[in-house]
Amino acid sequence: MSSYSDRVGRLPGTRQKNTIVNKPRSQDDNRERFSKLVLPHLDDAYALAYRITGSHTDAEDVLQEASLRAFRAAGDFVDGSARAWVMTIMRNTAFTWVRKNRTSAVFTVADLEEVENSQGEPSDTTPETMLIAKSEMLTGIDALPDPFRETVILRDVHGLSYREIAERTKVPIGTVMSRLARARGRFLSVAAKDEAQRN
Repeated sequence: MSSYSDRVGRLPGTRQKNTIVNKPRSQDDNRERFSKLVLPHLDDAYALAYRITGSHTDAEDVLQEASLRAFRAAGDFVDGSARAWVMTIMRNTAFTWVRKNRTSAVFTVADLEEVENSQGEPSDTTPETMLIAKSEMLTGIDALPDPFRETVILRDVHGLSYREIAERTKVPIGTVMSRLARARGRFLSVAAKDEAQRN
């Protein structure tokens, strides 16, 4: 029978030091893992960086930084989706880059309402065109899902402010603005389809 110290490698009553021993990986191992894990997904990663930054040159900078991070972490990747891992690195790198390199613009609700009100009505409307536009608007409103319909009616028909709509519908102001933007986006897409059909 073997002794305790033979089995565990230390004498009874002595404390074991908790150390993590990482086997150093060679540079060639990292290159090989990087080429297998990251290179197949670089096009998707670049597309994501471009969508986040909005600029090709900025996306290239972010891609370079994310690739460097992925290369350094390639040895730590364990089983899983390499694409998801690469895209997570890209997303985090891109948002970090945007926070560091761009100032954030802050808009208040009052600013947005002021811009919306300043756009006004077009001056070349006739009663007939106004009636047709109102009919098309009501048809479009009826086609919207309930939360969007309610928000559009409160804003565009009854003229309530964002804050008043938020209080009445018991949702945050950001949700009110999002619902209006999405509803108006649907109106524009329907109007574009109708215009294409007329021509």
